Amino acid sequence: MPTSTQEVSDTTKQAASWFDSHWQEWLASGVRIVFIIVLAMVLRAVVRKLITQLIARMIKPGEDADEPGRLGGLLANTGVVNPERRQQRSEAIGSVLRSVASFTILGTAALMVLSALGVNLAPLLASAGVAGVAIGFGARNLVTDFLSGVFMIMEDQYGVGDEIDTGVATGTVLEVGLRVTKLRGANGEIWYIRNGEVKRIANMSQGWSTASVDVQVGYKEDLARVEELIHETAEAMAKEAPFDELVWAPMSVLGVESVAADSVVLRVEARTAPGRSLSVARALRQRLKTAFDVAGIKVKEEVVPAGAAGAAAGAASAAVVLTTASASGDAAPPSALADPASPRYLATAPIPAPVRPADDAGAKSP
Repeated sequence: MPTSTQEVSDTTKQAASWFDSHWQEWLASGVRIVFIIVLAMVLRAVVRKLITQLIARMIKPGEDADEPGRLGGLLANTGVVNPERRQQRSEAIGSVLRSVASFTILGTAALMVLSALGVNLAPLLASAGVAGVAIGFGARNLVTDFLSGVFMIMEDQYGVGDEIDTGVATGTVLEVGLRVTKLRGANGEIWYIRNGEVKRIANMSQGWSTASVDVQVGYKEDLARVEELIHETAEAMAKEAPFDELVWAPMSVLGVESVAADSVVLRVEARTAPGRSLSVARALRQRLKTAFDVAGIKVKEEVVPAGAAGAAAGAASAAVVLTTASASGDAAPPSALADPASPRYLATAPIPAPVRPADDAGAKSP
């Protein structure tokens, strides 16, 4: 601290001289920083607006109302995804692109501001590079999950409300994230599946489903009559609500699926709304059962076991012999055991007990 008037005067002059020699540099640095910040904000706004317009053009349909626009065809999956799903997917992709653009532009602007302030960026960038490599090795699964999630959203492999099978779990999609997909299982459980671990996906809610019903009838039934009855029942069901909206194509009888000794199985298929094949199949089975009962069509022939059939045949043969003998008036041949003088009759006589000698009987008597 200055202790005299002269020292105070000298310190003041030095400060003024130092400020006078550096204010221009400070002003230039300030103007440069403001310019960098303003340019970054303007560039960020322009890029976000361009991304928004690009997404809007993807959502906009083409000249034909049923066909997407030229850019929309990139995300359309025509015949599989409806416009609402395409709009949701486009908005999700737009959100990701806007976030990436903002991070890139603002990160670059921050580095330029530090450079304008005179900060040496070489050690910072070197440290960031080493840290990035280390984080990349440690978080490679996270990066894989993120990239897989981005491509899943872009390709619209599934969305919220879809019924999917990922191989490790099956259920209804509750939430689609860039890292994790949340499913609700059939028993109410919630599955959290990392996007990078999904190798295959079966989506049962896109496009259409197939309702397959195996109809069993008796072996002796007239198949032409059965097929006609199936067609009538299926057409009547397809005209009633709510099946008039669930059945998308006429039901067809594919033919005989299998043949057994007592039954024949016919296969019936119909194209239905996605995810509604089971309900349509159950309703068709119920209606076919009622129709078969009314028409008197058996679902299985009664087969008599081989042993019972042989016994019944023997009894029938004996009855026929007795009836024939009675009708002719001739008596049946007598049995060999009915003659007391026959050898067979004598062979059935009991063996007599041995007789004791008289001496032995007298010696033992008192």
